[in-house]
Amino acid sequence: MPQPPAHAIAVIGAGVAGCALLAQLRRLGHGGALSLWEIGRGPGGRASTRRSRTDPDLLVNHGAPLLNLTAEPPPQLLRPLLEGGWLEPCTARVATLQGEARLCSGSGDGLLAGQLYRGRGGMEQLCRGLLELAGPAVETHYNQVVRDLAVAPDGTWRLLDSEGAVLHEVDWLVLSSTLLAHPRSQAMLGWPAVPLRQVAAGLGDLQLDHVLTTIAGIRFEARSNLLLLLPADAAGPWLALPFDLLQFDATAQQRWGLQRVVIQPLADGRCAVVAHSSATFAADHLNLYGERSAAARLLGLAPDQQRQEALIDTLETQLLQALEPWVGTPAMEGADRQLMRWGAAFPVAPGLPSELCLCPASRVGFCGDYVAGPGFGRIEGALRSAERLATDLMAAAVRPPGASGRRGGGSAAGG
Repeated sequence: MPQPPAHAIAVIGAGVAGCALLAQLRRLGHGGALSLWEIGRGPGGRASTRRSRTDPDLLVNHGAPLLNLTAEPPPQLLRPLLEGGWLEPCTARVATLQGEARLCSGSGDGLLAGQLYRGRGGMEQLCRGLLELAGPAVETHYNQVVRDLAVAPDGTWRLLDSEGAVLHEVDWLVLSSTLLAHPRSQAMLGWPAVPLRQVAAGLGDLQLDHVLTTIAGIRFEARSNLLLLLPADAAGPWLALPFDLLQFDATAQQRWGLQRVVIQPLADGRCAVVAHSSATFAADHLNLYGERSAAARLLGLAPDQQRQEALIDTLETQLLQALEPWVGTPAMEGADRQLMRWGAAFPVAPGLPSELCLCPASRVGFCGDYVAGPGFGRIEGALRSAERLATDLMAAAVRPPGASGRRGGGSAAGG
């Protein structure tokens, strides 16, 4: 008996989980249409690399500095990423700041346990490699806000823009980010309703209702990150530091408001320094976006320039004071300073149980580091959840259209 046509799948969120899902679906033989929707300028999410069209030597990993794997067996996608040259082993020098001024080699931080890898030529190469594995037929839509969702009378999912216009129609919907399913969309962005929650109210799918209730209970932490780009003549003290990645223990985080500092030499002698704030520090500045934030730009959120500069000043002062025993009082003239804010990027356990990640009756799937399991809250968790969901989708998507029993005719969220 011939198989029915492979279903079209839309993935919202081009972080590691979304890109990994597309790659694994293709590796498992999915032949249907795949599309990827992302609010940012390109793939990567927290594993992004900041580049410049006018500055070819600029390359700054402003989010996750590496990928670490803590469980066996490794993700299935690891080998093709290594063989394709997208990933390489990471040999960064790491240290921990204990208390106020005690530097210790190594780190007990969860980010540095297990096997360490990094993107070859920048962390964004991880997601670019995954999309390469997914093949050229994947439709990518960057700088695009999927603002609302709806279900058509025939049961297909509709992706809507901020004006309610239909961007795309697909058989299956996958959220690799929780923005469209979590109440923070109301608290942070002023949306009148949670888009997926509003649509689900008309579907009668008890499993999807349970998933959304569980997601609503997940707490996410923010980070306010300072990006410093130092000219070559001011980079010396930073390049001489005895570490590439410095973690702050609990006491040091409380004292300095910082969690991590990453030193990144550039090919032309400049040095990029990324200071990640602590969760407590970021919680005090939840409604402040950097002026270059994709979310702020696309959602029409005007930055408060005065408050932004004050926050940058505070983070720079705390960074210089914390590292004063090793960098002294470095010259900061000519340094380019930016604020990078992760609004709700770090999930707090326990997360979404993996057995709830596919709702076949509604044809909705979920993947990301917010899914419980090995690597929760890190890139490892994003990879593993995507691989599990790909397997489950392949099993579910071979059903003939209409066999899922899903009710059609839901209305647009936020309408």
